[in-house]
Amino acid sequence: MSTLYRMEYPVGTNPGVAVMEEFTEISKILAGEGGRQSVRGWLYNKRSSGGVLFLILRDGTGVIQCVLKKDKFGEETYERIDKLPMESVLGINGVVREDPRAPGGYELLAEDIKVVHEAAKGFPIAKKYHSPSFLLDHRHLWIRSKKMQTILRVRAKLLQAARDWLEGQGYTEVHVPILTAAACEGGATLFPVDYFGKKVYLTQSWQLYAEAVIASLGKIYTVAPSFRAEESRTRRHLTEYWHLEVEEPFCDLEGTMKTQEGLVTHVCHTLAKGASKELEMFGRNPTDLLGIKTPFKRITYDEVIEILQRDGMEIMWGDDLGWEQEKVLAMKFDQPFFVTHYPKGVKAFYHKPDPKRTQVTLSADLLAPEGYGEIIGGGQRIHNLEELLGRMREEELNPEDYQWYIDLRRYGSVPHAGFGLGVERTVMWVCKLKHIRDAIAFPRLVRRRVYP
Repeated sequence: MSTLYRMEYPVGTNPGVAVMEEFTEISKILAGEGGRQSVRGWLYNKRSSGGVLFLILRDGTGVIQCVLKKDKFGEETYERIDKLPMESVLGINGVVREDPRAPGGYELLAEDIKVVHEAAKGFPIAKKYHSPSFLLDHRHLWIRSKKMQTILRVRAKLLQAARDWLEGQGYTEVHVPILTAAACEGGATLFPVDYFGKKVYLTQSWQLYAEAVIASLGKIYTVAPSFRAEESRTRRHLTEYWHLEVEEPFCDLEGTMKTQEGLVTHVCHTLAKGASKELEMFGRNPTDLLGIKTPFKRITYDEVIEILQRDGMEIMWGDDLGWEQEKVLAMKFDQPFFVTHYPKGVKAFYHKPDPKRTQVTLSADLLAPEGYGEIIGGGQRIHNLEELLGRMREEELNPEDYQWYIDLRRYGSVPHAGFGLGVERTVMWVCKLKHIRDAIAFPRLVRRRVYP
């Protein structure tokens, strides 16, 4: 037997009795590790037929069918196990047998069974339709579902693939404060926090801190939560979400778009190869992601306004693109694509105006196809001191609130650029999810209290 870990737990119904047991992760058995094995986990499902119990056990790495025969265990034990409520915890020892009819193609013929914890009756989530509100109320239990298990595994693989690519390209992971004294993008969307009698805010982005760190470490990235107090009640907005952000010195708009192309393509290809079964569960054909190729198409904001106006949408030059506009636009593409050169009025003060046309910025949003819309926002930053101060005056920002940030332009300022990828929006796209709430374990939504 392959011993992966050891655990002490009470046997049967006597909490005073404890033993040391050896267990094998279910995923190892499903990968072909046979012979005599011991597994443990939660009772996910069960059925009986002709004196045989089929117990579906879940341990966090996979699910396996365990077969318990009445003539081997006796009437009393058989009946007790048959009456166990869902989500009871069991330890089962037996012999692995290959069976194509079983989940995962293997099953465990039980020879010994221990009840580690007998769950309460009436597990709230049954095999029937439950409303989204009900499932959010019971999110702490709903995350045990096959759907949520699979989404969270894809999410983890997506982040691992992104980290692998960035590390391979020479980027260093950095962590910066979540509490900040100044707005990064807009004061109207900040969550205020009382910090020992002083008002500070939950961060919208690592942006300002990142611009400081590039002079220390060069190319950097982070994976961290961001917060937006937006009254947006759409299928793609969370008030707390996870950001994968990248910043790079000696880089311009074209350079940061090439970085985005490389990162997104690598992530999609990695998921297509390493999570194909998970993706297929949600109707995503892995070949869709394998078919993503660089370079991504680039269209300007000006062109987008013309396209949307021809489609009859009410939008004027200078308006930001909302969810409805992005959806219409993204339905026209089957590959990710960039929208570039947004007006100054819809981008943060640190975006560099285009020297050739100062009404627009050297900015770019990456939109996912099939109607999903923006998954990345980024662009080139202002590196000139006077230009930055001018933009702050235009936005009526108080320079005293940004003295340390302004200081960066005095000591070794260079052209630099970066971007932020919304993790949940990207998961939503690759898994073809209908709502962003399913792309994270515990979603924070405008219409709901903070629970759990």
